[in-house]
Amino acid sequence: MASRQGTNPDCYLQWPHRAARATLRSMESRGGGWVVAQFALIALVVVACFVPPAWPDAVSGILTVLGVLLVVCGVALAGWAARVMGRSLTPFPKPEPGARLVEDGPFGIVRHPVYAGALLLLLGVSFATTISAALVTGALALLWTGKLRVEESHLR
Repeated sequence: MASRQGTNPDCYLQWPHRAARATLRSMESRGGGWVVAQFALIALVVVACFVPPAWPDAVSGILTVLGVLLVVCGVALAGWAARVMGRSLTPFPKPEPGARLVEDGPFGIVRHPVYAGALLLLLGVSFATTISAALVTGALALLWTGKLRVEESHLR
């Protein structure tokens, strides 16, 4: 029996796997491991919001107010940056071919305003909830420091 795609019924079972492998290769070549780790840590921050220890009563009130302010500032900064980036916005450290380097708007003030805004948001959530969430947010900040170094190498 012929093994060409149009005549072999088995090829229809293989096609989705080939497409998935191609997608994974593309994801890996653009730094997909960083993206997976980043979203895993963001999810862990959310979970850690419900894991003790809570902030001490002596500081929890002020930290909650500060947290809300940080969340508002973080959403505003990241949202502004995302809007300015438009179609160039990607979670991958290696940009799409042909993507333009954005240097106006918040990028004229802060080198990486999406990360800065997201960090402000997560710190705010952490301050309003638990010490555990703050610790995981710190780990995410360290991950983003490494990811930013990779990203910078592609922006040159």
